[in-house]
Amino acid sequence: MNRSIEIDEKIFQDAVKFYGTIFNIPPLASKIYAYLIFDFEKAGIPFDEFVEVFSASKSSVSTSISWLLNAELITDHNKMDERKRYFFINDGYKKIRFEKIVQKMKDELKLIDDLNNFRKVHDEDDNAKMEIYKSLLNRNIKNIQESLNKL
Repeated sequence: MNRSIEIDEKIFQDAVKFYGTIFNIPPLASKIYAYLIFDFEKAGIPFDEFVEVFSASKSSVSTSISWLLNAELITDHNKMDERKRYFFINDGYKKIRFEKIVQKMKDELKLIDDLNNFRKVHDEDDNAKMEIYKSLLNRNIKNIQESLNKL
């Protein structure tokens, strides 16, 4: 089986590294994800192609695909006339990624407030800097949420 898509090796390697770091995913899952990015026609990539292209065991590919499906980074479907499953990049991944970023910032704001309320001694200089930081977090949350609403 040949590749069903054309890839650029340099861009592919950069994508593997980038998405592996950003999504904190295992190496083979990162390769599968990066490979799917090159499916510009959205034809889908069958399981067997991953096994062959990456010279990986079916078990390893299956584990990586399950991880990506559970993380909602990819989707799959079966064509009516075939038993094969085809895999695709989840078009909503950008929204999912930034929703997680917003949630982390909100969690950090809550933690900052909880720590400040627990604190016995208050330093005005430290409080002023923390308010600036909280303001930055709030502005970024608002900005990202407005952009997400446009997606």
